[in-house]
Amino acid sequence: MNKENAITVKDLTKTFGAFTAVNNISFEVGRGEVFGFLGANGAGKTTAMKMLIGILKPTSGIATVANFDVISHAEDVKKSIGYMSQRFSLYNDLTIKENITFFGGIYGLKKTDIKVKTQELIEELGLHDEANKLVGALPLGWKQKVAFSVSLLHNPQIIFLDEPTGGVDPITRRQFWEMIYREAHKGKTIFVTTHYMDEAEYCDRVSIMVEGKIEALDTPKNLKTQYKVDTMNQVFLKLARNIE
Repeated sequence: MNKENAITVKDLTKTFGAFTAVNNISFEVGRGEVFGFLGANGAGKTTAMKMLIGILKPTSGIATVANFDVISHAEDVKKSIGYMSQRFSLYNDLTIKENITFFGGIYGLKKTDIKVKTQELIEELGLHDEANKLVGALPLGWKQKVAFSVSLLHNPQIIFLDEPTGGVDPITRRQFWEMIYREAHKGKTIFVTTHYMDEAEYCDRVSIMVEGKIEALDTPKNLKTQYKVDTMNQVFLKLARNIE
């Protein structure tokens, strides 16, 4: 395993009975890379991510995240990463401030650090007037921005985002990617799943999963050249739908 990589995966497989959700996938993610994990709904993206963040045990294969084995050191993996789930991950019946305090405690931050981080986060997001409002009252786009910021409270070097822009409007999607870029420029590794093929253009490299397998992995530019098309959506259609 290459310790220069943030994530290393070799022959990773997950089966549920007779169904193979993730089929013998291998790839590496370099430190500081924005890595797009693409595929249609049901392609196996979320299952693969759950194995990488230590909450789902692989059937076979090897994976390390932040130099920790995902099977034997799952708890160390969880402490070393930030994670934003596909389904909204904050508590709707708590205020923004209360959510930050709660998750800061889960991440093991000191009370004084939580107080400082809370102010920094609220200022960064421009949420002074909403800080004491219930999260459930926020528009979805703002919920997602807060959830992303909360996943960074403990300053993880690797951040997993599971379809973070699902259901939000195009303007909010662009703003969200600006937040992702800010963290990437700080040297953090971003592992993001999406089924929006235009978002692949924002990634350093992308993999495309089809029915549990990685069918392509390269930079967006190289993939478009390889498949002789103009957009990543056309690459996806050739791979997943056999559309010329």
